[in-house]
Order: sequence, then structure tokens, then C-alpha cells
Amino acid sequence: MPEETTAIDYVMEAASGPHFSGLRLDGLRSAASSPRASAPLTSAFSFSTVSDSAAHKQPFVIGVSGGTASGKTTVCDMIIQQLHDHRVVLVNQDSFYRGLTPEELKHVHEYNFDHPDAFDTEQLLECVETLRSGQSVHVPMYDFKTHQRCSDSFRQYAKFVKPAFEDFVLPSKKYADVIIPRGGDNHVAIDLIVQHIRTKLGQHDLCKIYPNVYVIQSTFQIRGMHTLIRDRDISKHDFVFYSDRLIRLVVEHGLGHLPFTEKQIVTPTGSVYTGVDFCKKLCGVSIVRSGESMENALRACCKGIKIGKILIHRDGDNGKQLIYEKLPKDICERHVLLLDPVLATGNSANQAIELLIQKGVPESHIIFLNLISAPEGIHCVSKRFPSLKIVTSEIDVALNEEFRVIPGMGEFGDRYFGTDD
Repeated sequence: MPEETTAIDYVMEAASGPHFSGLRLDGLRSAASSPRASAPLTSAFSFSTVSDSAAHKQPFVIGVSGGTASGKTTVCDMIIQQLHDHRVVLVNQDSFYRGLTPEELKHVHEYNFDHPDAFDTEQLLECVETLRSGQSVHVPMYDFKTHQRCSDSFRQYAKFVKPAFEDFVLPSKKYADVIIPRGGDNHVAIDLIVQHIRTKLGQHDLCKIYPNVYVIQSTFQIRGMHTLIRDRDISKHDFVFYSDRLIRLVVEHGLGHLPFTEKQIVTPTGSVYTGVDFCKKLCGVSIVRSGESMENALRACCKGIKIGKILIHRDGDNGKQLIYEKLPKDICERHVLLLDPVLATGNSANQAIELLIQKGVPESHIIFLNLISAPEGIHCVSKRFPSLKIVTSEIDVALNEEFRVIPGMGEFGDRYFGTDD
């Protein structure tokens, strides 16, 4: 997860026109002093009081902007309706029109409501900062009946709307993270954003409860790879390729939680460089058989690393399980990266962890790596082993009646090794 609050910009595209731009909130304060650098025209802001880690409790902020009638409000309303979460609120820039002076009221039909000067940007910024600090705020209301626009909409568009869009909205397109064509009709994009927010909400809660649970930073590149490997129609070749990419990211993140020592070396220029030395006492342990899919990525990151195996097999219907293990003899002296791509109920993981502890591995020396985790599995493992670290790339919604992760990605081992139907 990122170590500071981030702003993601979503941009709406009108059915008849070009891509519209996004707005970066970290530049609002400096931009407010210049009328031409003020907030883009008719922008809408949605705020969810979500922090990216237990140590940072600032809200997660999403900015949505676009031209008139591009679908901003429709998209935001659809997202809010699908989330059904009181922690996600919507603040509209239209609420921050400044009151007209008596002189402006006399010529209200000639007043350009589409110019940035029409907004009380300072009040908007104060509202944003108050929300970012976790405090409640009263959003002003604007009476549009009092200041109705000219009844001749085509003259209004040509005189005010289009020029203001070209001057203030379109130039900021380069700052957008995502462009959404077709506005409210783009259900795929809306579902993606909804799932992204749900992931943020779920990760926030679990990472706050369990400080030793780590979720790698969610980017649209990572979301795209998850979309591919979760697709039931993907080819085996592509499933393996994108799974390997995600596994490599998880392994790299897990290695970052290992202890290190300071080390000085001499560079080719004869200079002294003070850096760090990697942990030497390390090994991997894969839970057979899907865990074996993560071994290649670990070997690629740690040359010559020892890898042990743990097999947990159900013996009949009496609930008993057979456990086979082949581990390095000096495993009690090593830090262990436990490998299993899916954390579901947590029962198998707990048995594997218990076995490692019986072999003398300190609980705090175990890092459990997986691609996706169910909240139930995280609760199960973290409550029993609070000193162990869990590193995952996404936290899914829940387990279904058959104890399968939802939305999940099916039987990972069968899909990876080509033994599924």
C-alpha cells in the first residue's frame, strides 16, 4: 500500500466530443491564486474516508472531471449506489458557486457560470482539506433557480461553455489516470472503479486490525493482471504468464520485510557507498501443490535459495489430514517465506505454520506470501499467529458456502499446471 494519501483522477468523455481532463488535488492550493489555473470546469469530487495503511488515516480521494453533460454526476451516483457504504461521500463543485454581487445580478444572463472565477475555490479547498484531515464539514447549497442560465442553450454553449472547456478543462487531460468514454453507459469502467474502492475499504479495515498484514500497492497495472488471471476464458499460457508477473511482485515485496545490515562497498569510481546487505539465512517453503507455482519467482529473486515442501492431504471423511514435509535441516536458523497463492479458510496455512514453529522457526521469522486472500483466512491466521507477516496482492470479498474465495480465481494449481478441465 502507498505510504501517503493518493488522488486518482477519473475523466468522463462526452458522447460527441474529445477526452476530458482530470484534476490533481495536490496542485489545487498553489493553483487557486490564478484564475486561469483554478479548478477545471464542472468538476465533481468523491471522497471516501479510507486510509492506505494503519499509520496513515487520511481519506482516499478520487477526483472526477469533464465537460458539461459528459456524465460525471451519473457515474458518481452509480458508484455510490453500488457501494452502499456510508464511508463514501460525494462533494460536487457546483455547490461552491460564489454568490453574485448586485451588479452581476443585474446582468445575470451575461454572466459566465462556466468560468473558474464563478467558483469559490478557496472554500472548496478548505472543504477538501477538512475532509482530508478526517473531520466533518458542511457543504454549501446553491440555489440554481435564483440564477438560471439563458433559455437559448445554443447561444449559451457557444459563448460560455465551449470556450471555457477548451481553456480550462481540456488542457489538464494529461493529468488524468483513467479516461472513461461514454460516461454512465460504460458499465465495465464503473464496475472497475467500484471494485477498486471496495478493495480499498476492505484493505483499510484488515490492515488496521492486523498491522502485520501488507497489501502491495494497488495500481491499474496490477488490477489489469488480476482481471486477466481471474477470467475463466483466459488461455493457460496467458494465465501462467500474468500469474508469474504478479507472483514476482509479491515475492519482491515480501523480501522487503526481511532484516538487513548496513554494508559499505567501493564503487568503480573509487568512492565509498553505504548500503545494505541482504539477509543470508533465508529459505522458501511451498505448500504443495499450488505453492510450487511461486518457486520460480523466488529462485529468480534469490539465487540458490533452499526450498522446502509441505503437503497437507485430507485422509478420508473423518477430518484427519496427512502431513508430509521435507525441509532444510537448519530451518530453525532461517527466515522462511511460506508460499501459497490463495489464502482461503486459513486452515491449511495454520497447519503449515504450526509445523514450521514445531521445527524451531520463530513465528516472527515467517512471511506468508500469496496472490489473493479472503478476509476469513486473514482473520484465522492473524489471530492465531499475530507475529507472522502476511503479504498479498489483493484482499477479496469473502468465502462462499463451499469455502471458495469470491470472486476468486478458481483452483489455482490446476489452472497453472494445466490439470483442469
